[in-house]
Amino acid sequence: MVRVGFVVEGDCEEILVKYNQFRNWAAQYHLEICQVVNTRGRGNLCPKNISTSIANCRLASPDKIVVLTDLECEPCITAAKEHIGEEGVDQIVVAKKALEAWFLADTEAMRCWLKNEDFPGEPLPEKTSDMPWEHLKEIAKHHHKERRGPGTRKKRFTKAMINQFGFSIERAANHPNCPSAKYLLEKLQQLGFEHH
Repeated sequence: MVRVGFVVEGDCEEILVKYNQFRNWAAQYHLEICQVVNTRGRGNLCPKNISTSIANCRLASPDKIVVLTDLECEPCITAAKEHIGEEGVDQIVVAKKALEAWFLADTEAMRCWLKNEDFPGEPLPEKTSDMPWEHLKEIAKHHHKERRGPGTRKKRFTKAMINQFGFSIERAANHPNCPSAKYLLEKLQQLGFEHH
């Protein structure tokens, strides 16, 4: 098994990486998620601040360290990676716009959340006109799900998408227009294969 430590931008990324389905997916590719360090915000991912998080991650003796962050306002993925710097990191994965785009990409979980089997799915989850979080709020309003919708608490909604509505990172990665979720899974698979 390849021991993988994650350094993540915030609570939602931490919840995603720690949930059992994700860990089980990783295990089939000979990966053990041994540590998840939450930097508690994008500002803590810059080179001068990330070193502490990497050091904390190394306490679990991972073979590889992966950083998971959002693109947000950066002009491109390359700029986001440069913002972080790559010293001591094996892989940087940037969710296009934001992690919530991955929820939009899982049509099955979206239908479960909305209790609407006719929800057609989001054609361009990583290219919403506003941030994916705001787009989820609009969908909630349109489908009269404000009480069960995103509201103001991303952490609570992330837990609900995973635990109640069955969000699957694999389904998100299979969406034809969600390349950042696919990239995460492909890069992790490579880490497992390289070790064999």
